[in-house]
Order: sequence, then C-alpha cells, then structure tokens
Amino acid sequence: MDIQATSIPEVKIIAPKKFGDARGFFSETYNQRAFHAAGIADAWVQDNHSLSGPKGTVRGLHFQTAPFAQAKLVRVTKGAILDVAVDIRRGSPTYGRHVACEISAEKWNQIYVPAGFAHGFCTLTEGTEVLYKVTALYSREHDFGLLWNDPALGIDWPVTPAQALLSDKDKVQPTLANLPAHFTYSKT
Repeated sequence: MDIQATSIPEVKIIAPKKFGDARGFFSETYNQRAFHAAGIADAWVQDNHSLSGPKGTVRGLHFQTAPFAQAKLVRVTKGAILDVAVDIRRGSPTYGRHVACEISAEKWNQIYVPAGFAHGFCTLTEGTEVLYKVTALYSREHDFGLLWNDPALGIDWPVTPAQALLSDKDKVQPTLANLPAHFTYSKT
C-alpha cells in the first residue's frame, strides 16, 4: 500500500495493491498499521455507499462540525470522480486552498480527507459508486456545507453550473467569505 501526501500534506492519496488471477482480484483497501505509519490514526465508525446515475452529479462540498466532525476515506468501486477537499481551518497556512484529484475504479486509488476540510466530488462517468469511511456518525444538526463553485476557491470542476446535477441544499451553501469559523488550525 502506497500512501502519499498531496499539496496539502494532511490530505493523502492511497494506492492499495491489487492482486489478480483468473478468478478475479484481491486488494487490502485498509490496513491500520500502514495508515498509522503514514500518520492516519483515525477510528472509523461508519461506512457509506453512494450511487450517482448521471455523469456530472456534484455532491458537496460537505462537512460536519464538532463533536461530529468527520475525517473521510473515499474510494470508487465503479466509475470515476473528481474528488475535492477544501481546507476550512481558520489560521491554516493552506486555508481556502484545495486538493482535487481523480479517484476511480480503474486507478484503484483512494483519498484521505481529514476533519476540518469541506469535501465533495463530481462524477466523471455514469453509474458511479463511491464508498467512504467516516470517523463520526451522521448528525443533521452538525451537517454544513460550502458553495461548490465559489469563485474564491478556484476549483476547476469538469461541469458548468448549468450542467451540474445538484441537490437543492448544495445550490445554496455559503461562500468561503461567508462561512463561519467552524474549525481552527492547530499545529499539533
């Protein structure tokens, strides 16, 4: 398993090994020892699975606040997504910056998004299935978002606002300039 830091070091790309033969394949998608060695010591408490039918479906940018703040480990089992993590930790040297990368069934890669980041994705193929682990249970009262296409974020989405398929909730999220300080950066 290869675990690499991105341009925002707390966000990591994971490349599990895949072993195949005539029967199919085997892959270890999570290994506590390897993750701990890479500085990811989270305890996962819930697994989520989403299916997005149409290409161009945008989900996000979402996050939960304390005490239900979530780190996420995201992978794709069918199709492909452009996955985005935006640093929303006030005082962080990378505040307002993002990491965007393609996560796909073909590449068999994953992305680790720590708490303190808004997370979302856009499907690049039809019938995309995304699985992700989280470190806190869902809490409606702690569920918030950031406007997916806020120009201040500079995210190069593969769809225009007219093409994107969004939930009503995701169409009206606040911009970064109007986002309350839900998270504060700590060097520890």
